[in-house]
Amino acid sequence: MNDWTQTTAVITCELQACLGRIAPAEVDALLTALDCAPRIFTAGAGRSGLAMRALAMRLVHLGLTVHVVGDTTTIGIAAGDLLLIGSGSGGTASLVAAATKAKQLGAKVALVTIVPASPIGLVAEVVVRIPAPSPKADETSDAVASAQPMGALFEQCLWLLGDGIIMRLMARRGTTSEAMFKRHANLE
Repeated sequence: MNDWTQTTAVITCELQACLGRIAPAEVDALLTALDCAPRIFTAGAGRSGLAMRALAMRLVHLGLTVHVVGDTTTIGIAAGDLLLIGSGSGGTASLVAAATKAKQLGAKVALVTIVPASPIGLVAEVVVRIPAPSPKADETSDAVASAQPMGALFEQCLWLLGDGIIMRLMARRGTTSEAMFKRHANLE
């Protein structure tokens, strides 16, 4: 693809197709889990981890108590808390270990993934499936075909799903972008 307009058209068409195939009931279950959790812990690896960090930031802007797994200031998870993992394969060893430990401690686990029947998916109470292809996940017949490299479509959809979740939580909580901005970092 040599033409920028064509390239962006391909990407936006893929995003629309993939996001349009996410089950609304699965998103609603995740919204409820986020609403009910006293504390939320987010986790992911690589580019998926970056998308989970972005979601954590916006959840903090909403006024929720949120920690990113692996940060030096992250406290211990406890019963009733929510561990939200973004993992295309649902089988990244460090994330499987975190999910297993969280369950042992009585926390709830939610997963956004390509593979609901993955090791993390099997212990999660809430699973949101993004039907994107990835070299780390087995292809399914309903996955959106992608011209993008590796797991890019999943990672992009994970980020946009996070933004959509924030918009839905804003509506549920009756908050505005202006109110959220008051919690934005101010030491930059």
